[in-house]
This record gives sequence, C-alpha cells and structure tokens, in this order.
Amino acid sequence: MKTHNSFVKVRYAETDQMGVVYHGNYAQYLELARIEWLSSLGISYKSMEEEGVMLPVYNLEITFKKSAVFDDVLRVETTLRKIPTARIVFDYKIYNQNNDLLTIASTELVFMNMKTNRPMRCPSYLLDKL
Repeated sequence: MKTHNSFVKVRYAETDQMGVVYHGNYAQYLELARIEWLSSLGISYKSMEEEGVMLPVYNLEITFKKSAVFDDVLRVETTLRKIPTARIVFDYKIYNQNNDLLTIASTELVFMNMKTNRPMRCPSYLLDKL
C-alpha cells in the first residue's frame, strides 16, 4: 500500500516538564501526516470537506517505544493498511533524526457525509488514486 514520509521538528512548547514530547501531541503529528499522505495523492483535505466529506477519527492506538525531545526532527512514516471502504486505516512509525523507532501507531477514520452526518463510502476520486 501507499507510504508517505512527513517531517516534523519538535517545538519546545510540545514538551513537558521532563523535556520529552507530551503524549497528547502525537495525535497532531499523525493528523499532519495523514493530511500530507492525501496531498501526496493530489487530494486536498480542505477540498474533501468543501465537497461534504469529513474524516473523524474512530480509533487511535499509540505505542511509545522511546521519547522524542525538543529539537528532534521526526519522520512520520504513514502507510495505508488496506483499500478503504467506509473506513480508512493508517499505520504509522515515528523515527527521530538518528533513525531510532520512537512510536508505532494506527488510526481508523470513518468517511462521513457532512449533510446527513452519516457514514458513507470512500469517495471514488480517492479510490481512483489508489
């Protein structure tokens, strides 16, 4: 399946009192990576929303192996797990600049029709790109 690498530099404000990235910030890193994954296919998340499609997170799993710290340059490797239906599942691996594996994660999102607020099938323009 399609894999894309995104890069994030850890800001001081993202760290906690122990000097490591606060665990809640990882969800934002994953979101950034998903949006860039779509963009790498030529699909704008903003355009999807303008067309009435949203992708709320249904499930999020994160396993922390090592800590990320201030000024690390993180590489978020995002891989589509399988062809999407009404749901889309991504797997992630987050590495630091030394190529140390820091985090393993996955997200499951649901395609939602913004008008009806009901689940819908994956848009054909996304399937066509895959």
